[in-house]
Amino acid sequence: MKIIVIGLGNFGMSAAINLSNTNNEVIAVDVDPEKISQIKDQVAHAVAFDAKKESAYNSLPLKNTDLVIIAIGDRNGTAIMSTAIIKKLTNAKIIARASSPIEDTILQAMGVDQIIHPEREFAEKFTKTINLDGSIDNFEVDEDHLVSEIEVPKDLIGTTILASKFRENYDVNIITIIRQQKKKNILGSTYTKKDVLGTPDPNTVLQKGDILVVFGKDKNIKRILK
Repeated sequence: MKIIVIGLGNFGMSAAINLSNTNNEVIAVDVDPEKISQIKDQVAHAVAFDAKKESAYNSLPLKNTDLVIIAIGDRNGTAIMSTAIIKKLTNAKIIARASSPIEDTILQAMGVDQIIHPEREFAEKFTKTINLDGSIDNFEVDEDHLVSEIEVPKDLIGTTILASKFRENYDVNIITIIRQQKKKNILGSTYTKKDVLGTPDPNTVLQKGDILVVFGKDKNIKRILK
């Protein structure tokens, strides 16, 4: 994809580099020349300009762009102004960052394709992980349902998925299993690699060290972790 990232704070910088590293053509934009210098060798192009000036956008290939990410995190209206200019100049998909409730409301009214709140979303995910003591990672599907990574309970090691009665006892589904597998490199040295087992067979035996990726209500996942 051809992607433009406007705003190179912590979030924008990380997004631009990660997208570039996953074979996307990324143009990074920021008003600060130092940030442009920092990222220029890690993306396809890096451009320094003031995102509040419409004329500056003439330097961008907006008509040939698939996605514009407006990652500006200040509260002085720059993100809103940049979004308005982008909406005027291109039909590309727009993902915009909201730094306040009023920005959120304005971006919704503008018809932005997706609104993101990096700090809030991280805090919510972090809170879920803390509250689900024993979980490794969590993805919130809605207010009640989660996809969680949990260590296989000790009392279920050596049993099959079918015999564990996860769904019957907890109303939780095992989506897949992440298993540590021992491999050998070309020099014959042994190393450990994480393998995802795909859709697990009901007769798969749960092993010590397995990480179960499960889906269910957070209250039911908490019961497993007790």
